[in-house]
Amino acid sequence: MSVQTVANAGTTETIQEFFTRFGAGDLTALLDLFTDEVDWNVAGSATVPWTGRRSTKDELAAFFKSAGEEVEATERFEVDRIVADGDTGIALGRFIHVIRRTGKKFSSEFALHIAVADGRIRLYHMFEDGHAAAEAFAA
Repeated sequence: MSVQTVANAGTTETIQEFFTRFGAGDLTALLDLFTDEVDWNVAGSATVPWTGRRSTKDELAAFFKSAGEEVEATERFEVDRIVADGDTGIALGRFIHVIRRTGKKFSSEFALHIAVADGRIRLYHMFEDGHAAAEAFAA
């Protein structure tokens, strides 16, 4: 899907494009999917480097870089369902990651709450098993 198509796309298509670009590892294209100011939050422990609030594209770039450096391999990543109502969507799925610094696996189901404006993501709230993430980062 091209950037122009995404700009005219609905919420479901924008969320699907997010997963496509995230999976491809194309940081520039991924960041283009977000508005300049974002309401971003990944709930969790302060010991997990990718958790917390962010609001700018520079902060998002740091998030994606950190996640890429911290996660050695994704053994599994599945999106089970995307449900959209107007400009708001929810994605449900599951994943298994391996954390580089400890070699431990981190397995979780997730819910991702996204809101879209003009084909761009303006709100991104990720809910995952924060306890399991913190355990995977513990030495």
